[in-house]
Amino acid sequence: MLKVQEIRELIKLVDQSNIDEFVYESEGSKIKMKKNAVETITVSQPQQVAIPAVQPQQVAEPVAVQVVQSAPTQPVQEVVKEDTSNLHKITSPMVGTFYQSPSPDADVYVKPGSKVTKDSVVCIVEAMKLFNEIEAEVNGEIVEILVKDGQLVEYGQPLFLVKPE
Repeated sequence: MLKVQEIRELIKLVDQSNIDEFVYESEGSKIKMKKNAVETITVSQPQQVAIPAVQPQQVAEPVAVQVVQSAPTQPVQEVVKEDTSNLHKITSPMVGTFYQSPSPDADVYVKPGSKVTKDSVVCIVEAMKLFNEIEAEVNGEIVEILVKDGQLVEYGQPLFLVKPE
């Protein structure tokens, strides 16, 4: 949530600009400012806060904006997607944070091209301060890592593609 001083600075910036309306949304909070409308600016979140608006001294003329689309100068290349139907997906057994290594300064468990067995640990999913080792479930080769280190993952979300042996 923005602090009162930051909101005041936003009010000044909107007042000095040519825009008539400004909307800011972040983490469930919403700030909406209008120059030629209501005399108050409201911040909506679980609790309402009203801040008096700064009266503009001079309202600028509306500015017309024109969007021009140009034809592409280079031919569009088609992306050929590889058939992944024969690949095994290692999925997350829980909601948590994905980590590729046991600690920040350690090597990753696996990378594309790594050979794995059913019992090989491929990553860690942290849930509620518990670090859960995720195993490969099949013998094969890691083809692709589908998530980034430190990314939040959902239950059942694919983490790796493995080419079974």
